[in-house]
Amino acid sequence: MIERDKIAEYLLDEAHPDNGGKALFFLSLGFTQQEWEVLAAAFGKLALDFSVVKSVESLHGRKYVVDGELETPSCRRAKVRTVWIVDRGWEIPRLVTAYPCDD
Repeated sequence: MIERDKIAEYLLDEAHPDNGGKALFFLSLGFTQQEWEVLAAAFGKLALDFSVVKSVESLHGRKYVVDGELETPSCRRAKVRTVWIVDRGWEIPRLVTAYPCDD
């Protein structure tokens, strides 16, 4: 599950005080707040195409880290790390965050 607010109001919002420059990174790749679904679809494809590199239990559920290359509107490929969680009592993973990955 990829929530609109996670993408449009956090990862693509330059004014968000806690995104640590993530918006500048994703906007530079051609993603936009208005078409946030494009980034959501790219994250979904990344999660299907690449393997989990780390899994850890947290207070809220099991977190999974997936690193991979993100397909972008600018036709460039970017290495990103995505973090997903399966909340306790749920079976569907939910996107927690994403950011550039230097690995």
